[in-house]
Amino acid sequence: MTSLASAQSLSKHFNGVVALADFSCTVSENEILGLLGPNGAGKTTLFNVLTGLLAPDSGAADFKGNALTGRTVHKIANLGIARTFQNLRLIRRITVLENVLLCFKNQPGENLINVFFRPGLCKRHEAGIREKAEVLLGTAALLEKSNDLADNLSYGQQKLLSLVCCLAADAELLLLDEPVAGIAPEMAERILAIIADLPNLGKSAIVIEHDIDALKGIAHRMIFMDAGRKICEGAPDEVLNDPRVIEAYLD
Repeated sequence: MTSLASAQSLSKHFNGVVALADFSCTVSENEILGLLGPNGAGKTTLFNVLTGLLAPDSGAADFKGNALTGRTVHKIANLGIARTFQNLRLIRRITVLENVLLCFKNQPGENLINVFFRPGLCKRHEAGIREKAEVLLGTAALLEKSNDLADNLSYGQQKLLSLVCCLAADAELLLLDEPVAGIAPEMAERILAIIADLPNLGKSAIVIEHDIDALKGIAHRMIFMDAGRKICEGAPDEVLNDPRVIEAYLD
């Protein structure tokens, strides 16, 4: 399999506390990589480093041959990486559809010259992305909520909307932080089905999740982390049957 992104010997400390310790991993094209580990294992810190929210103390990361370390958040996003957050970070006082529309890249209406001198181009583009947004919302069974404020959705629907926003950004790599934590089983199944289908869309994902059965059902490969370190990696059954995983997390 062709490597899409990698981390090489990443380390990060906070006031002497180790968040990442010489951590390395790769994710391949059309692969779903699961990250498993207890709270404080360094999983979200890894996401923050990969997306430019945090600078590592040492080490490096790359995406399709482009260095990630040292790049700003928006430049990393423009390379083709999108993520969700545990606290979702939706714009709650605008509609569901508007949240999705904002995620499409390279919109001509963002340029004032186009707005004033090429209004037809802007209108055609806006109509096109609106159609794409409605298709995405329909796939997620959220189309009927298009005109609702994001704040009025259930927590599970908000998580689903966050995933739809990542798809609207047309990212090749999605970093999903606990996508089904704390939501009803029916909504979790809907989200997991979309994630499982990502390789068929030419996309990869790294998924943090404490729901072991959910992660096992979608991940091609797993990494177990603890105290910022990689403890083991491999096929889901191999990792979940590792005595160190059982002792540290599953027992």
